[in-house]
Amino acid sequence: MTDGQTLTILLSMIPAFLIALIAGRFIIPWLRAMKAGQTIREIGPTWHASKAGTPAMGGLIFILASAVGTLVLCLIVKQWTAMLVFAFALVFGAIGFLDDFFKVKKKQNLGLNALQKIMLQLAASALYLYLLYRAGHMTSSLWVPFTAIRWSIPIWVYIAFAVFVIVGTVNAVNLTDGVDGLATGVTIPVMVFFIVTAIALRKAEIAIFPSVLLGGLFGFLCYNFHPAKAFMGDTGSLFLGGTVCGLAFALDMPLILILVGFVYIVETISVIMQVSYFKLTHGKRIFKMTPIHHHFELCGWSEVKIWTVFTLVSLAMCVLAWVATTPLK
Repeated sequence: MTDGQTLTILLSMIPAFLIALIAGRFIIPWLRAMKAGQTIREIGPTWHASKAGTPAMGGLIFILASAVGTLVLCLIVKQWTAMLVFAFALVFGAIGFLDDFFKVKKKQNLGLNALQKIMLQLAASALYLYLLYRAGHMTSSLWVPFTAIRWSIPIWVYIAFAVFVIVGTVNAVNLTDGVDGLATGVTIPVMVFFIVTAIALRKAEIAIFPSVLLGGLFGFLCYNFHPAKAFMGDTGSLFLGGTVCGLAFALDMPLILILVGFVYIVETISVIMQVSYFKLTHGKRIFKMTPIHHHFELCGWSEVKIWTVFTLVSLAMCVLAWVATTPLK
């Protein structure tokens, strides 16, 4: 890929930002007209009740921006790997859309049941991994961050491991979407990491999708930052989860998710710890509420402070992840 094409990819975030900004002007009123408002959990922080009715499914804004940008750029550079990653993320976004749709239809905070979600996610993950492997973008060896070591394992073991990682990570991103702009802010540094890493590894064609999505996320943040005019919903959070996993496996570095996905993982671990401790102690809790961003919220942190701290933590871990890839460059 030429330097000019790489520059085009990097600059693509600007039109993607504008598309998201403009799309929000139409999509948010449409969601309001469709009565696609968020139903707030009764067990959540009491002040969240004021957010009831805020349009959900706002993730359609950055999904639209990334769809247009990814397709146009793939046509320009005549490379289609980024489109494969986008398609994978879109499947997860579609699963989230179904979940959001049923929530809106039933007027409660429950959509697809857990089994339906998991089965759809497992099927999508297995198909994506198979296509990546057949296209030669994924091997059956695990790269160890900070080293040049690769552990070769049987492909069936690798696939089983990979499917588990994808489903776990996607749902961890979903848990992170709990206060205004949080999942958006945390994911922005992750997209920057994948852009610069793909270019550094001479796989700039893979940088197409995260570049346009980065612009789309900044555009969406204009509507999603506190006080949010729209929530991304499961439509957006599952799409982002699929994106993060799809890029990690397309670059053949799934273990990097431990670093770039640090905030997502902490959010998930906090829930596991809370539930386990609650059951073991018959009613006692470690945190005031989980996922952990709600604990800090109940400790008196504002949503803006939570957004700032968690985004900075994500940024710091992505810088560490960049250092971890040094042996590969």
